[in-house]
Amino acid sequence: MEGDLLDTEAITVELTEEELAAIERKAFRDHRENTDAAIRDLLDEWLKSR
Repeated sequence: MEGDLLDTEAITVELTEEELAAIERKAFRDHRENTDAAIRDLLDEWLKSR
């Protein structure tokens, strides 16, 4: 997967405690506690809503 990241920009996102808790709940509920997958899923939802 590291090779996939070579051509992408890095970004920093600041999240509130509530947003972090929501990510953790989604990770536990939908992604077998995989926080990265939960973040990708939420980002995908956000992008599609724009």
